[in-house]
Amino acid sequence: MKSTGVVDCLIIGAGPGGLTAAIYLARFRRHITIVDSGFSRAALIPTTHNCPGFPMGISGNEFLDRLRLQAAQYGVEVQAGEVLRLRQVENFFEAHVSNSAGSGTSRHRGGDGGGAGGMSIRAVTILLATGTADSRLDTSDWKTCIRKGLIRLCPICDAYEATDQNIALLSSSPREGVKHALFLRTYSRNVTLIYQAKAELTSAEKRRLRKVNVEVIEDALGSLHITGESKPSIRLSNGEELPFDVIYPMLGESPRSQLAVQLGARCNREGKLIVDRHQRTTVAGVYAVGDVVDGLNQISVAAAHAAVASTDIQNRLNRLGYRLCP
Repeated sequence: MKSTGVVDCLIIGAGPGGLTAAIYLARFRRHITIVDSGFSRAALIPTTHNCPGFPMGISGNEFLDRLRLQAAQYGVEVQAGEVLRLRQVENFFEAHVSNSAGSGTSRHRGGDGGGAGGMSIRAVTILLATGTADSRLDTSDWKTCIRKGLIRLCPICDAYEATDQNIALLSSSPREGVKHALFLRTYSRNVTLIYQAKAELTSAEKRRLRKVNVEVIEDALGSLHITGESKPSIRLSNGEELPFDVIYPMLGESPRSQLAVQLGARCNREGKLIVDRHQRTTVAGVYAVGDVVDGLNQISVAAAHAAVASTDIQNRLNRLGYRLCP
């Protein structure tokens, strides 16, 4: 396994948070490496209309491409690969990265491109922008449905685009299901809340849903189908098929926080990393931004996290004596 020199910061993940951090740190003239395994949640977005500065909307992939282009103006190149594990070695962190082809080097990356057996990267600080993975429905058409807007993953992001449509909300959590259903009821009179199993709702919750005419179905979900060119439907376990315009599968998520946990970082009950107001985890020198953090999953929030974390990393490096002077 090849080893690089010590970089000021290793950024893990090249979604909106990781790329924003790369831009900030590169402009601080820091030597960084950014490694990405290619699973950014933002890449699934067909068009986002609530990202500031894009009045006509922008796709997730185009947004990421623009961030990469902006980072490239400062010498940043994203290295394809997966960080398999992290450990602390003396005053540094060491990352073991899977072998990746076609990755370049730059003044800011501080890497040698890897080789047989992968590579080892040492860094003074770590910034995790590893995101989270949504629990999926059992369908081979998952990405196609998202691209067509038939499946949507974030009511805060795009419920406006589902205004007046026939909406199905799938939930595995009684409390979260009620909360999301009431939110979606702001946009449409036709909201159906479907639980995957018997939901223990309180009488107050049932009254709230009845009051706004949200239909509740408690059933072991059978499968998802696409009927025709544009209509999804849900087949229940009893064979009944219900057509909808759009489906929100709010079935939980799996935060990609394992690397930080290897170093001893604390998480909440959902597995999201706990950070302070500077985006510091409970391990000194390790930062986290975006959807892997306990907070609101939004592109704008991830970018704000990155700005805060990058500035604190710069200040930390200066305090440790890694001060850059022309």
